[in-house]
Amino acid sequence: MTANADTIAAIATAPGAGGIGVLRVSGATATAIATTLLGRTPQPRHAHYCAFRDATRALIDRGILLHFPLPNSFTGEDVVELQTHGSPVVLDLLLRRVCELGARPARAGEFSERAYLNGKLDLAQAEAIADLIASQSEAAARAALRSLDGVFSTRVKHLLKNLIDLRVYIEAAIDFPEEEIDFLATSELRARLDGVSEELSALLAETRRGVRLTDGLHVVIAGRPNAGKSSLLNALAAQDRAIVTPIAGTTRDVLRENIQLDGVLLTLVDTAGLRDSTDIVEREGMRRARNELERADVALLVTDTEHLSDDLALLGPAQSGQTRIVVCNKIDLTPGATPSRAETQSGIRIDLSARTGDGLGLLRRELKTLASGGSGDDSHGAFSARMRHIVALERVAAHLAAAEFALVVQQAGELAAEELRHAQRDLGELTGEFSSDDLLGTIFSSFCIGK
Repeated sequence: MTANADTIAAIATAPGAGGIGVLRVSGATATAIATTLLGRTPQPRHAHYCAFRDATRALIDRGILLHFPLPNSFTGEDVVELQTHGSPVVLDLLLRRVCELGARPARAGEFSERAYLNGKLDLAQAEAIADLIASQSEAAARAALRSLDGVFSTRVKHLLKNLIDLRVYIEAAIDFPEEEIDFLATSELRARLDGVSEELSALLAETRRGVRLTDGLHVVIAGRPNAGKSSLLNALAAQDRAIVTPIAGTTRDVLRENIQLDGVLLTLVDTAGLRDSTDIVEREGMRRARNELERADVALLVTDTEHLSDDLALLGPAQSGQTRIVVCNKIDLTPGATPSRAETQSGIRIDLSARTGDGLGLLRRELKTLASGGSGDDSHGAFSARMRHIVALERVAAHLAAAEFALVVQQAGELAAEELRHAQRDLGELTGEFSSDDLLGTIFSSFCIGK
């Protein structure tokens, strides 16, 4: 347990009026505060009907008091929950009274931070709490719950164990320098290194999937003017969000729309048409379009069979890690054309009509598959993740690659062991085994007050 001298308090329910409001208290004097409010020592995990009064004994409200003694509480400290009617005025008065009795207002995320510091949660699980609260889709909520249950942490800890075993295996050879070169060339050592690398690659792929489930898939619709980009946005959103006219260059700015496909969140971005132009406003729109394309998870190139090769050249190469879908639109204008999906050198190609909706289901299924990590099933085993997790795992991958080079090419066990030590530290940052105050401050400052 950490020695937190302060007792903290915060309103845990959302701002505004509601049927019920909750105020949480955690710390060394939480039980004494509860005793003063109730007039007697509260029983653990028992709902007490209580008249909450201020310092002058004037009634604030009547409600429920719950007491959770340490260590069997969310934070691992003595915790008290006060439930009243959900008036902001009542809750503010009650918070003021609790602070008069020895608490102080909690910082954002301080309850979850104390739960982490007291060993009730690891860092990835603590982050999952904030992800669950902020989830904007069914898939994101389920993924956050899996991380909160420790699915992600278990995968990280298993990889960490194998990494440590590999490091110990190499360092054991360093103690016998006359045998080190032969030892480093063994097939067993190479198999262990390959096994750790493969496990890391799989975890990194699933972590990227977790980020997409948490943040949503960023889909940018691009192409020349009048290709049907805005019509496609409206069709996918099932409402008229973008202006559609026969006039080329109607869309001058970036238009965003969040939609859900069977519980999976997508952010659709309609952009200005790409072409050569001297118009200042249109050129600014195209600059913004290309900026969106640079950070898109998926680029939808809206074109037709007549202009396909020219439009591909106009768009340029796909960004690293980006998926490109070529949408051949307006099949309703071609006699005998039917909706279809095909794998091509330029990417996935889907023939459809944004105006009639023919083939739109093919595109929806493709986007859902991409958002759920390529499996088409967003409900099996996925966990929530954040960009910092990807960055840390990529650093681990770089250290593993350097360790492999040291072993295979340089035959230098000391260098390989040092790279594995750095990899171990970077991997430990995910669950908080290694963490700095700056990292903790950044993470928990993004939480809600009272959580």
